[in-house]
Amino acid sequence: MEDWTIGMILILVICGFLAGFIDSVVGGGGLIAIPALLAAGIPLHLLLGSNKLAGTLCSLTSTASFVRSGKINMKLARKLIPLSVIGAAAGTLTVRQVPSEFLKPMVIVMLIVITIYTLFKKSWGDVSTFSAKSSTLRLAGLAAALLIGFYDGFFGPGTGSFLIFAFLMMGFEFVTAAGNAKILNLASNVTSLLTFIALGSVSYTYGLMLGIPMVIGAIVGSRLAIRKGAAYIRPLFIAVTVLLIGKQIWDTIH
Repeated sequence: MEDWTIGMILILVICGFLAGFIDSVVGGGGLIAIPALLAAGIPLHLLLGSNKLAGTLCSLTSTASFVRSGKINMKLARKLIPLSVIGAAAGTLTVRQVPSEFLKPMVIVMLIVITIYTLFKKSWGDVSTFSAKSSTLRLAGLAAALLIGFYDGFFGPGTGSFLIFAFLMMGFEFVTAAGNAKILNLASNVTSLLTFIALGSVSYTYGLMLGIPMVIGAIVGSRLAIRKGAAYIRPLFIAVTVLLIGKQIWDTIH
Protein backbone atom coordinates (compact mmCIF):
# COMPACT_ATOMS: atom_id res chain seq x y z
CA MET A 1 0.00 0.00 0.00
CA GLU A 2 1.40 3.37 -1.03
CA ASP A 3 2.02 6.09 1.57
CA TRP A 4 -0.74 8.50 0.63
CA THR A 5 -0.68 12.17 1.55
CA ILE A 6 -3.61 14.61 1.60
CA GLY A 7 -2.01 16.44 -1.33
CA MET A 8 -1.84 13.29 -3.48
CA ILE A 9 -5.45 12.45 -2.72
CA LEU A 10 -6.64 15.99 -3.52
CA ILE A 11 -4.78 15.96 -6.83
CA LEU A 12 -6.45 12.72 -7.88
CA VAL A 13 -9.94 13.72 -6.66
CA ILE A 14 -10.01 17.21 -8.24
CA CYS A 15 -8.29 16.22 -11.46
CA GLY A 16 -10.33 13.02 -11.65
CA PHE A 17 -13.61 14.94 -11.51
CA LEU A 18 -12.47 17.38 -14.22
CA ALA A 19 -11.13 14.57 -16.41
CA GLY A 20 -14.36 12.60 -16.06
CA PHE A 21 -16.49 15.67 -16.81
CA ILE A 22 -14.66 16.30 -20.10
CA ASP A 23 -14.07 12.67 -21.06
CA SER A 24 -17.72 11.70 -20.56
CA VAL A 25 -18.71 13.72 -23.63
CA VAL A 26 -15.85 14.28 -26.06
CA GLY A 27 -12.93 12.27 -24.66
CA GLY A 28 -9.58 13.78 -23.84
CA GLY A 29 -9.71 13.06 -20.13
CA GLY A 30 -6.18 11.69 -20.32
CA LEU A 31 -4.94 15.27 -20.78
CA ILE A 32 -5.77 15.75 -17.10
CA ALA A 33 -5.70 12.20 -15.73
CA ILE A 34 -2.18 11.19 -16.80
CA PRO A 35 -0.43 14.30 -15.39
CA ALA A 36 -2.46 13.80 -12.18
CA LEU A 37 -1.24 10.22 -11.81
CA LEU A 38 2.34 11.33 -12.45
CA ALA A 39 2.00 14.12 -9.86
CA ALA A 40 0.67 11.59 -7.36
CA GLY A 41 3.84 9.52 -7.82
CA ILE A 42 2.65 6.47 -9.73
CA PRO A 43 5.41 4.14 -10.98
CA LEU A 44 5.82 4.66 -14.74
CA HIS A 45 5.28 1.00 -15.65
CA LEU A 46 1.79 1.19 -14.07
CA LEU A 47 0.80 4.57 -15.56
CA LEU A 48 -1.05 3.58 -18.74
CA GLY A 49 -2.83 0.58 -17.25
CA SER A 50 -4.01 2.49 -14.16
CA ASN A 51 -5.21 5.37 -16.33
CA LYS A 52 -7.08 2.84 -18.47
CA LEU A 53 -8.81 1.46 -15.36
CA ALA A 54 -10.01 4.93 -14.37
CA GLY A 55 -10.98 5.74 -17.97
CA THR A 56 -12.98 2.52 -18.28
CA LEU A 57 -15.00 3.35 -15.15
CA CYS A 58 -15.65 6.81 -16.61
CA SER A 59 -16.67 5.41 -20.01
CA LEU A 60 -19.00 2.89 -18.38
CA THR A 61 -20.75 5.63 -16.42
CA SER A 62 -21.19 8.06 -19.32
CA THR A 63 -22.26 5.26 -21.69
CA ALA A 64 -24.99 4.25 -19.23
CA SER A 65 -26.26 7.86 -19.20
CA PHE A 66 -26.41 7.98 -23.01
CA VAL A 67 -28.12 4.56 -23.17
CA ARG A 68 -30.79 5.63 -20.67
CA SER A 69 -31.48 8.79 -22.67
CA GLY A 70 -31.80 6.84 -25.95
CA LYS A 71 -28.89 8.79 -27.49
CA ILE A 72 -27.04 5.73 -28.82
CA ASN A 73 -27.91 3.91 -32.05
CA MET A 74 -27.79 0.45 -30.47
CA LYS A 75 -28.48 -1.43 -33.71
CA LEU A 76 -25.38 0.11 -35.28
CA ALA A 77 -23.33 -0.09 -32.08
CA ARG A 78 -23.86 -3.88 -31.80
CA LYS A 79 -22.26 -4.30 -35.22
CA LEU A 80 -19.34 -1.97 -34.52
CA ILE A 81 -18.38 -3.05 -30.98
CA PRO A 82 -16.75 -6.40 -32.00
CA LEU A 83 -14.51 -4.59 -34.49
CA SER A 84 -13.59 -1.97 -31.89
CA VAL A 85 -12.67 -4.77 -29.47
CA ILE A 86 -10.53 -6.60 -32.05
CA GLY A 87 -8.78 -3.36 -33.03
CA ALA A 88 -8.08 -2.36 -29.41
CA ALA A 89 -6.66 -5.78 -28.50
CA ALA A 90 -4.38 -5.74 -31.55
CA GLY A 91 -3.28 -2.15 -30.81
CA THR A 92 -2.48 -2.85 -27.14
CA LEU A 93 -0.41 -5.91 -28.02
CA THR A 94 1.36 -4.07 -30.85
CA VAL A 95 2.43 -1.15 -28.64
CA ARG A 96 4.37 -3.62 -26.49
CA GLN A 97 6.52 -4.39 -29.54
CA VAL A 98 6.55 -1.19 -31.59
CA PRO A 99 7.05 2.38 -30.22
CA SER A 100 4.04 4.59 -30.99
CA GLU A 101 5.88 7.93 -31.02
CA PHE A 102 6.07 8.04 -34.82
CA LEU A 103 2.31 8.63 -34.92
CA LYS A 104 2.46 12.04 -33.21
CA PRO A 105 3.00 14.23 -36.32
CA MET A 106 0.23 12.39 -38.19
CA VAL A 107 -2.17 12.77 -35.26
CA ILE A 108 -1.43 16.52 -35.03
CA VAL A 109 -2.31 16.99 -38.71
CA MET A 110 -5.51 14.94 -38.41
CA LEU A 111 -6.67 16.84 -35.32
CA ILE A 112 -6.01 20.18 -37.04
CA VAL A 113 -8.08 19.07 -40.05
CA ILE A 114 -10.93 17.97 -37.75
CA THR A 115 -10.88 21.29 -35.88
CA ILE A 116 -10.89 23.44 -39.04
CA TYR A 117 -13.63 21.34 -40.65
CA THR A 118 -15.84 21.58 -37.56
CA LEU A 119 -15.26 25.33 -37.18
CA PHE A 120 -16.28 26.06 -40.76
CA LYS A 121 -19.30 23.73 -40.79
CA LYS A 122 -21.37 25.95 -38.51
CA SER A 123 -24.60 23.93 -38.48
CA TRP A 124 -22.87 20.54 -38.70
CA GLY A 125 -24.25 18.04 -36.22
CA ASP A 126 -27.43 20.00 -35.42
CA VAL A 127 -29.73 17.58 -37.28
CA SER A 128 -29.27 13.88 -38.05
CA THR A 129 -29.08 12.85 -41.70
CA PHE A 130 -27.88 9.29 -41.03
CA SER A 131 -29.45 6.56 -43.19
CA ALA A 132 -29.22 2.98 -41.93
CA LYS A 133 -29.91 1.75 -45.48
CA SER A 134 -26.69 3.18 -46.90
CA SER A 135 -24.16 0.38 -47.47
CA THR A 136 -21.39 2.96 -47.89
CA LEU A 137 -22.07 4.42 -44.44
CA ARG A 138 -22.19 0.94 -42.89
CA LEU A 139 -18.82 0.04 -44.41
CA ALA A 140 -17.36 3.38 -43.30
CA GLY A 141 -18.59 2.72 -39.75
CA LEU A 142 -17.07 -0.79 -39.70
CA ALA A 143 -13.72 0.52 -40.95
CA ALA A 144 -13.73 3.42 -38.47
CA ALA A 145 -14.52 1.12 -35.53
CA LEU A 146 -11.65 -1.24 -36.39
CA LEU A 147 -9.04 1.43 -37.18
CA ILE A 148 -9.88 3.80 -34.29
CA GLY A 149 -10.09 0.83 -31.91
CA PHE A 150 -6.57 -0.17 -32.97
CA TYR A 151 -5.40 3.43 -32.57
CA ASP A 152 -6.90 3.61 -29.06
CA GLY A 153 -5.02 0.50 -27.99
CA PHE A 154 -1.80 1.51 -29.75
CA PHE A 155 -1.51 5.23 -28.99
CA GLY A 156 -4.74 6.77 -27.68
CA PRO A 157 -4.71 10.61 -27.63
CA GLY A 158 -7.66 12.03 -29.57
CA THR A 159 -9.64 8.76 -29.75
CA GLY A 160 -12.85 10.48 -28.59
CA SER A 161 -12.40 13.27 -31.16
CA PHE A 162 -11.79 10.78 -33.97
CA LEU A 163 -14.84 8.69 -33.04
CA ILE A 164 -17.17 11.68 -32.77
CA PHE A 165 -15.86 13.05 -36.08
CA ALA A 166 -16.45 9.66 -37.75
CA PHE A 167 -20.06 9.54 -36.55
CA LEU A 168 -20.66 13.16 -37.56
CA MET A 169 -19.36 12.30 -41.04
CA MET A 170 -21.87 9.45 -41.12
CA GLY A 171 -24.66 11.98 -40.57
CA PHE A 172 -25.41 11.76 -36.84
CA GLU A 173 -26.15 14.88 -34.80
CA PHE A 174 -23.68 15.81 -32.04
CA VAL A 175 -25.41 14.19 -29.04
CA THR A 176 -25.93 10.80 -30.71
CA ALA A 177 -22.46 11.00 -32.27
CA ALA A 178 -21.07 11.49 -28.74
CA GLY A 179 -23.19 8.61 -27.41
CA ASN A 180 -22.11 6.24 -30.19
CA ALA A 181 -18.50 7.28 -29.62
CA LYS A 182 -18.75 6.54 -25.89
CA ILE A 183 -20.04 2.99 -26.29
CA LEU A 184 -17.27 2.15 -28.79
CA ASN A 185 -14.71 3.83 -26.58
CA LEU A 186 -16.00 1.74 -23.66
CA ALA A 187 -15.52 -1.45 -25.67
CA SER A 188 -11.95 -0.57 -26.62
CA ASN A 189 -11.19 0.61 -23.07
CA VAL A 190 -12.37 -2.67 -21.53
CA THR A 191 -10.32 -4.65 -24.03
CA SER A 192 -7.17 -2.61 -23.40
CA LEU A 193 -7.73 -2.76 -19.63
CA LEU A 194 -8.02 -6.57 -19.65
CA THR A 195 -4.80 -6.73 -21.68
CA PHE A 196 -2.99 -4.43 -19.21
CA ILE A 197 -4.29 -6.55 -16.30
CA ALA A 198 -3.01 -9.72 -17.97
CA LEU A 199 0.39 -8.03 -18.36
CA GLY A 200 0.43 -6.93 -14.69
CA SER A 201 0.50 -3.24 -15.60
CA VAL A 202 -2.35 -1.90 -13.42
CA SER A 203 -2.29 -0.34 -9.95
CA TYR A 204 -5.81 -0.78 -8.58
CA THR A 205 -5.11 1.69 -5.78
CA TYR A 206 -4.14 4.54 -8.11
CA GLY A 207 -6.72 3.53 -10.72
CA LEU A 208 -9.63 3.56 -8.27
CA MET A 209 -8.47 6.71 -6.46
CA LEU A 210 -8.61 8.49 -9.82
CA GLY A 211 -11.53 6.50 -11.23
CA ILE A 212 -14.11 7.17 -8.52
CA PRO A 213 -14.05 10.98 -8.91
CA MET A 214 -13.98 10.43 -12.69
CA VAL A 215 -17.26 8.53 -12.36
CA ILE A 216 -18.82 11.48 -10.52
CA GLY A 217 -17.51 13.88 -13.18
CA ALA A 218 -18.87 11.61 -15.90
CA ILE A 219 -22.35 11.62 -14.38
CA VAL A 220 -22.43 15.42 -14.27
CA GLY A 221 -20.84 15.90 -17.71
CA SER A 222 -22.93 13.39 -19.65
CA ARG A 223 -26.22 14.60 -18.15
CA LEU A 224 -25.34 18.19 -19.00
CA ALA A 225 -24.44 17.19 -22.57
CA ILE A 226 -27.71 15.30 -23.08
CA ARG A 227 -29.71 18.24 -21.72
CA LYS A 228 -27.86 21.02 -23.58
CA GLY A 229 -27.23 19.19 -26.87
CA ALA A 230 -25.05 20.43 -29.74
CA ALA A 231 -24.81 23.96 -28.30
CA TYR A 232 -22.75 22.50 -25.44
CA ILE A 233 -20.97 19.57 -27.12
CA ARG A 234 -19.74 21.43 -30.22
CA PRO A 235 -17.61 24.08 -28.40
CA LEU A 236 -16.36 21.47 -25.90
CA PHE A 237 -15.40 19.19 -28.78
CA ILE A 238 -13.47 22.00 -30.49
CA ALA A 239 -11.79 23.11 -27.24
CA VAL A 240 -10.60 19.61 -26.32
CA THR A 241 -9.38 18.96 -29.86
CA VAL A 242 -7.36 22.20 -29.81
CA LEU A 243 -5.87 21.23 -26.42
CA LEU A 244 -4.95 17.82 -27.82
CA ILE A 245 -3.20 19.51 -30.75
CA GLY A 246 -1.22 21.70 -28.34
CA LYS A 247 -0.31 18.72 -26.15
CA GLN A 248 0.90 16.65 -29.10
CA ILE A 249 2.94 19.56 -30.50
CA TRP A 250 4.50 20.15 -27.06
CA ASP A 251 5.37 16.45 -26.68
CA THR A 252 6.85 16.33 -30.18
CA ILE A 253 9.05 19.40 -29.60
CA HIS A 254 10.24 18.21 -26.18
